[in-house]
Amino acid sequence: MAISTEIWKLIAGIVIFIMGMRFLEEALKQIAGRPFKLFLRKHTTNKVKGILGGAVVTGILQSSSVVNIMVLAFVGAGVISMQNALALMLGSNLGTTLTSWLIATIGFKINIESLAFPLTGIAGLAWSLTSSNSRFYQWLHFLLGFGLLLIGLQFMKEGATETVEQVDLTQFNRYPPIIFLICGVIITSLVQSSSATVALVLSAIYTGGITLYAGCAIVLGAEIGTTIKLLIAAQGKMADKKRVALGNFLFNTLTTIVVFFILTPLLWFITEAIGIKDNLIALVFFQSTVNIISIFLFFPLLNIFGNFLQKRFTENEKETRFLHLVKPTDQELALQAMEKEVIHFIYHVIDFFVDALELKGLSVEVKLINHDYNKKGAQDKYEFIKELHGDIHGFYLKMQGNNSDTENTLRTESLISAVRNAMYGAKSMKDGWQDALLLRNSSNESKFGYYKASQGRMQGFLEPLLQIMVAPGSTRSELLEGLYYSVVEQYTNSVRLLYKEHAYSNLNESEITTIINYNRELYTAKKSILLAVKDFLLGSEEAARFNDLPGFIR
Repeated sequence: MAISTEIWKLIAGIVIFIMGMRFLEEALKQIAGRPFKLFLRKHTTNKVKGILGGAVVTGILQSSSVVNIMVLAFVGAGVISMQNALALMLGSNLGTTLTSWLIATIGFKINIESLAFPLTGIAGLAWSLTSSNSRFYQWLHFLLGFGLLLIGLQFMKEGATETVEQVDLTQFNRYPPIIFLICGVIITSLVQSSSATVALVLSAIYTGGITLYAGCAIVLGAEIGTTIKLLIAAQGKMADKKRVALGNFLFNTLTTIVVFFILTPLLWFITEAIGIKDNLIALVFFQSTVNIISIFLFFPLLNIFGNFLQKRFTENEKETRFLHLVKPTDQELALQAMEKEVIHFIYHVIDFFVDALELKGLSVEVKLINHDYNKKGAQDKYEFIKELHGDIHGFYLKMQGNNSDTENTLRTESLISAVRNAMYGAKSMKDGWQDALLLRNSSNESKFGYYKASQGRMQGFLEPLLQIMVAPGSTRSELLEGLYYSVVEQYTNSVRLLYKEHAYSNLNESEITTIINYNRELYTAKKSILLAVKDFLLGSEEAARFNDLPGFIR
């Protein structure tokens, strides 16, 4: 029983340490904000600045994950080139070792409890009593995370010490180093924090449970494991984001392979040639050396490496299904591709509506570009729609100036209007989605009942809309007009009901406001997608009559 208790203390320490790291990350994302993003942008104009900037920012933020997610966002926005992003990640890998230095030089040299418990207690109480809108909230969040990190480290130290007293861990030292390296990959992939892995290894070395040699092999494995989070974050995203994530994985993997084969002479150099006899310091010095070796290995090859990655994921570079197959200068083919892509886009938006409100029994029959699209959640679907909208808009801009035919020009304008309105609809649905979640999960029957009613109204709108999209051309205009009037009437009646004195008397002002805003977003979403279908299906004369309908707002 005693052995089991100490092992659980060790595991609890790891979990608390990870919680502390995540609290730090969450707080730093808010504290860092614009200044650090501007700093990264300024210091990524060339590869040398990228390495130095990545090391400095990661050292200050104490989180390579935060920095790497920023890098993915910059690459996705086209702010920095892929080569400079890779350089920044090389620097970030070095900067993250500062955490290990702090743990090795301070965490095992002082009485952590005397600092960790008061810090966590005071910061935690103040944090729980402080409004999230307060300027001090994120700093208290940061201090609470730091306190949890220290408590986790203390638990790991105690758990490792008492476990070693009960179990002879030295028997594992006879295993070959490749086993320890694989353990490092697995542990870091699971906990998603190389800092937690290093802290655990430092605790094991401190208690004499494992040798420095075994610890270094585990840290090498952690270099690979820490890249898994970024690979996951880049899935389903733009091709450039996937390339950067893959580049980071290859950097760390190839460096690990190289260092693994020189592990024995490298450790001799650290402990004998340099003379570092403290195993804790030797381990973090080894970790820093590994990342310095990575910089020297890949810095001269960044352009070549970038070109290699540029050829990867080419098939997913575009979210479009038809546009990338034709040239925008080819008038007829470009217009045909544009028409197919626009209806493709509208179906995606309708599918997003269905998923966001969890509508049942309503399927959108469309061959989607991405085979995994139906597996995506509503948020990921919205991101896909945004990228597809950007691709269509970019293609439209290239088509301008190439259309010499007036009829083609008018049709192109109506198509881009359809895309624009459909995107408005998706944005309105996204804005109403958070309110939908509040109503869906509410224990208040009035709020939940309103959500269920909104589901029924949306289903009653989308079913005829989908039928209109495949109806004969002669009936489309009349059917769309009828559906439009029903949407306006439905919205008018729902607003009238919401403002009745006793309709929702059991709700407070904030809850009423939530429902009113939600109702408005759904109405805007319906109207926008209806206008998108109108722009796509109707000719110029029919569309003009539609625009003259009473209460019509373009």
